[in-house]
Amino acid sequence: MLKIGTKAPVFCLPDENKKEICLEQYKGKWIVLYFYPKDQTPGCTKEACDFSDNYKAFTDLNAVVIGISADSPESHMSFKSKRKLSITLLSDEKLKVVEDYEARTTSILERIITKVKRVTYLINPEGKIAQTWSKVKVVGHTEDVRKTLVNLMK
Repeated sequence: MLKIGTKAPVFCLPDENKKEICLEQYKGKWIVLYFYPKDQTPGCTKEACDFSDNYKAFTDLNAVVIGISADSPESHMSFKSKRKLSITLLSDEKLKVVEDYEARTTSILERIITKVKRVTYLINPEGKIAQTWSKVKVVGHTEDVRKTLVNLMK
């Protein structure tokens, strides 16, 4: 995990419409940046739906929610459409950002199966890591992130 207080690595990645989205365009906002293993799987669906269901609560706090996985933009489009997701999903098929944010699994089978760990970073409006979650349990995670954001804003 990246250390709290360090500058968040900058990046640009495509969304479900293949439109390039860059971290820099959210400067001045809080960013909930979460990494997840795979579209349409039970845990990842619950996490994405929870963040989407709380979309307004985050925007009211001047925050955006961005999910990143190794899935393709087309997979994200299907996922967002099927689940009516309001959050931003970005595709990191080359795993560059996943690696920059230390969200790639390490195992003997890594060469065969690429996995993305479920980790979350809260980035402050100045672009620095404000909080990290390395062992995310999906149930209650969105509320924990929201409460942490509220406390950091005090």
